Parts: sequence; structure tokens; C-alpha cells
Amino acid sequence: MSRSIHHPLRNSLVKQLTFIDEKRVELHDLYKANAPNQERNHPFFDVYVDEVEKFLVEIDQQADSSLPKVFIGSKVSVVFEEDNFEDQFTIGFPEQSDPDRGYISVLSPLGRQLLLRSLDEVVPVSTPNGETRVTIRRIDFKDYE
Repeated sequence: MSRSIHHPLRNSLVKQLTFIDEKRVELHDLYKANAPNQERNHPFFDVYVDEVEKFLVEIDQQADSSLPKVFIGSKVSVVFEEDNFEDQFTIGFPEQSDPDRGYISVLSPLGRQLLLRSLDEVVPVSTPNGETRVTIRRIDFKDYE
């Protein structure tokens, strides 16, 4: 038996997959309602599930809580290119959103655009305030419920 079966990160990601499977229609409808017109037919959660499943196969090598990509439950540190300002966000499901505490929804403009991005990746981001670029400086898993 692999030691990773009880890895907290693995357990949380498996819970996410179960939640997404059980709420697939509702989450897809929320995605369509929040996504820009050109993205509304994107298989957003299908792509996410595929990436998490690939990661779970590799988790045996994972000794700590750092992640190679931004997943739901990630605490992400980004640097805004225009002013070198660093900020942190924890990306969660819509009901966990609390921007004042740094928790953003995976369906928010920023959450959608950071999901599945990699460490040190420069990400062009569209926000209600305009276009900007951010660099992902750190990705940690934050288990919160």
C-alpha cells in the first residue's frame, strides 16, 4: 500500500472530485453564468478533473504541501507586473468565497484565470479594472472547510 493514500492533499483532492461529480450540472451552470461569452462552452470542470486525476497519480513523490499547479484549495501568491505588488489568494468553490479574507471563487475572473497555471508562470489576466499580467510566485495547498 502506498503511503500517499492518506496524504492530506490527496484526500482533499479526492473530496473535490467527488463534490464536482455530485454538483457537476450546478457548477457548469454557474460557470456558464460567470464566464465571458467566448468561454461559456469550455469544458472547464472536465479539464480540471483531468488535471487533478493526473496529479493524483504522481502524488507519491509529493512530500510537502507545495503544488506544481494552481488547484482548488490552493493559496496562491502572485506579483502584479505593472506595480510589482504581491498579493495572496486562496481559491475555493463559490460558497467559500470571502474576498475580504483573501478567499476567491474558482469562478471569479481571477480564480478562473489562475486555475491550473504553474509556478513562475506569467499569466495575462482580464479583470473588471482592465488587463494586467501576474507572475505566480508560490502555490501552497490550504485545507479549509
